Amino acid sequence: MTDTPPVTLQDVRDAAARIEGVAHRTPVLRSRTLDELVGGEVFLKCENLQRIGAFKFRGAYNAASRLSAAQLAKGIAAYSSGNHAQAVALAARELGTTAVIVMPEDTPRAKLEATAGYGAEIVTYDRYTGDRVAIGEALAADRGLALIPPYEHPHVIAGQGTAALELIEEVGELDALVVPVGGGGLIAGSATAAKGLLPGIRVVGVEPEAGDDTRRSLAAGHRVSIPVPRTIADGQAADIPGELTFSVNRRLVDDISLVSDDQIRDAMRFAFERLKTVVEPSGASGLAALLAHQVTPLPRRIGVVLSGGNVGAERFAEIIAG
Repeated sequence: MTDTPPVTLQDVRDAAARIEGVAHRTPVLRSRTLDELVGGEVFLKCENLQRIGAFKFRGAYNAASRLSAAQLAKGIAAYSSGNHAQAVALAARELGTTAVIVMPEDTPRAKLEATAGYGAEIVTYDRYTGDRVAIGEALAADRGLALIPPYEHPHVIAGQGTAALELIEEVGELDALVVPVGGGGLIAGSATAAKGLLPGIRVVGVEPEAGDDTRRSLAAGHRVSIPVPRTIADGQAADIPGELTFSVNRRLVDDISLVSDDQIRDAMRFAFERLKTVVEPSGASGLAALLAHQVTPLPRRIGVVLSGGNVGAERFAEIIAG
């Protein structure tokens, strides 16, 4: 690993300037009820209200908008469990090009339909037996497409960090930032922005209990692979942290909290009933960690990224019913 960070605060600021007017500057939600339940001041960054319904549009557009005219003329490829797929599809449409997306066969129907709705071609695979990276790289090479991975890309990471940048610009100093962790791109960008602005802030990642590859990797000091997680948090079903994201997170992430599927369900229900907002399972994991008192010691002022809200009505009802 190099000592030079692959992404800097200036990279995040550059990404913010690039996506301004294209990505939404999402609202920050407050709740006295939540503050009382948690025992601190909680600031929820609502990336469930971002374009395509998740933070992923930030990184996808930042990366895609930097492609040359020649690359854009040929098109873009990506692989994703759903939100990055939609993000690349929309970014491609915004930039006047086409996208081909490799997606798991069991991707929630709402995410498949939304990706197709943005005009992308979808190629499916079995997430438990197939290698999406190999499939995506082969497809991109065969068709001459520019490949934008979901997190292993400095422009993607920098784009994701703009959510934390906006949050801190709006609410001021925070004692901690709580961020869902899948492949690690969101927390890598968020930690880069947060610690660049507030060196003393504590950055806490949250993973599903079944998918604690980042927690294990940080404890071991190197990337650790686990079986593909089976969890309702499909956006966090990673089996190993990204090499690039881990090189950032091992330096900047202070702790990883784990939440169960039931705790995620409780957080989704709380967000729906008390906050009047819809979050998907992966998007609810940070909130779940706070509600389940998994973030200790408890900071006074806490930022939480609600990373996405892409869940269909039927699937939402099915998850809440348990």
